[in-house]
Amino acid sequence: MGNLAESSRKASILLWTVQALLAALFLFAGGMKLVTPIAAMTQQVALPGPFLRFIGLAEVLGALGLILPGLLRIRPVLTPLAAAGLVIIMTGAVGVTMATMGAAQAVVPGVVGILAASIAIGRWQRETPIVVGRPRLASQAA
Repeated sequence: MGNLAESSRKASILLWTVQALLAALFLFAGGMKLVTPIAAMTQQVALPGPFLRFIGLAEVLGALGLILPGLLRIRPVLTPLAAAGLVIIMTGAVGVTMATMGAAQAVVPGVVGILAASIAIGRWQRETPIVVGRPRLASQAA
């Protein structure tokens, strides 16, 4: 049984490490989209400025969602949902990058998306209990 506990602990440490790295990345990227002048952003990417601001806000909120629920132990089921939202953002980033800069440049957002998906799956499996069969009523327990 000790081996299973050790394996679970290692998985938890790996998930937390990836979560922290992704949170830092998205906090920085989203923060930059929120403070950079719209004119400067739209010169680099042919997307509407308000949409880029929205993406920046979503990235910052996603970064907070990766860390705060688990750290504060308040609604930890929000972490896999935040990671899934970041997967959606990175899917769009892959598409935009491929269309504007080519497939080779799309590798980085693709890898980030895969890491976010691994957090979504890993945390979903850890935070949602597996229920087999019907739960018993108190009157049936005896």
